[in-house]
Amino acid sequence: MRTLSLLICLLAIALPAHAEKGHVHGEGSLEVVIDKGRLSLRLELPLDVAVGFERAPRSDKERAALAAAQQALADPALFVPTPAAGCKPEPVRIAMPTFDGNKPAAHADIDAAYEFSCATPAALKSVETTIFKSFKRLYRLDARRAGPTGQGAGRLTPKNPVLAW
Repeated sequence: MRTLSLLICLLAIALPAHAEKGHVHGEGSLEVVIDKGRLSLRLELPLDVAVGFERAPRSDKERAALAAAQQALADPALFVPTPAAGCKPEPVRIAMPTFDGNKPAAHADIDAAYEFSCATPAALKSVETTIFKSFKRLYRLDARRAGPTGQGAGRLTPKNPVLAW
């Protein structure tokens, strides 16, 4: 029940900001929820950030770029929780865009969910990301966080890849 409350709280702060801003190339969003021994991260990226286009792939090179992006996002090491918290990753869930051959995609996003179980959740004070090394077209992640210490927001960049609380 507490997890549900935190998720509703996070959505309440994240959805209005997302609705106002919309889909912006070069920018992604990260939602962070901390509940007891669980750290949940939800990442949303424009497909353009990952592969340089937002349509059905037209060549083997573009199909390979989609596969490489999916493989890079499948690595839970893209996110590094505070080491003292003893967080262990669980399987990553990724939703890649599907393309209907009859209509072009106006905007396409990738959604990925990362879950960690943390042995010492009280020691969890930050999450660092290496995503900017994998996706050079990404220059900003707008992050929102909800957890037992309250809510917060931050902006992650290649020069500042840590969300701390």
